[in-house]
Amino acid sequence: MKIKKRTENVNNNRQRLIFRGKINKSNTSLIIWLIFALLIVLIAVLADVIVPYDPYEQNLSIAKASPSLAHPFGTDRYGRDMLSRVIVGSKTSIYSTLLLVVGITVIGTIVGIICGWNGKKLDTILMRISDIFLAFPGLVFALAVAAVMGGGVQNAVIALGAISWPKYARIARSQTLAQKESLYMRAEILSGCSTGKLILKHILPNITGPILVTAMLDIGTMMMELAGLSFLGLGAKPPVAEWGSMMSDTRNLLTTHPWVTFAPGIAIFLSVMVFNLLGDTVRDLLDPRNER
Repeated sequence: MKIKKRTENVNNNRQRLIFRGKINKSNTSLIIWLIFALLIVLIAVLADVIVPYDPYEQNLSIAKASPSLAHPFGTDRYGRDMLSRVIVGSKTSIYSTLLLVVGITVIGTIVGIICGWNGKKLDTILMRISDIFLAFPGLVFALAVAAVMGGGVQNAVIALGAISWPKYARIARSQTLAQKESLYMRAEILSGCSTGKLILKHILPNITGPILVTAMLDIGTMMMELAGLSFLGLGAKPPVAEWGSMMSDTRNLLTTHPWVTFAPGIAIFLSVMVFNLLGDTVRDLLDPRNER
């Protein structure tokens, strides 16, 4: 019996050490990718201050210049410094992406909580509406909406938001239904707790985890889709510096002066990679299976 207990204690201690190792590794990864993400956002915030040149100033005497110390990313067909345009373009790309993700997260969560809490006819109507949106291919629907509304960053954000909120509504609804049927919620309801207090104090804090993870993973996706709409001429319009429109404007120079197109493309790649890895790290950290 003593040997068996000692074996069990050793196994338990080993599992605890493994779990602590996973947590420490996840925390380290989270800090690293969070620093990179904050650095990208900081560049967008300080873009107008840190640019070495005026991103809209034309100088045809140095048009299509190769990368150099003076112009690390070269210049475009109008002699505009590509590094400055990439930095300023981060404002439009990052701000519009974060605004889109925050908007669809808030709207979808509110709709999902309302459906999960009230149920009945309102739940049926709103969920059938979300089913209609989910039935369409996301980018195709966004293209149609953006084409009808016309170009511009605002219309691109609205177009993608219109097709993206149902996912959050579904998650919030399912989580709300699960929390609503729990024993502690029934006890709170029997104690006379108000609906507003139940939702704000109990429902919302307990459903935030899955919604936060989904939002973090959506940042990279939405950035790509916004850039795609701009590339197709349905987002930001030249001469506004935006990564997708910059790639579209310079795609004809890809074979002769590739650095002009690669500069905004690399910016999109690095930003999407950082936010995706940050989202993966947050998901792994909040995954209850890692606690076993």
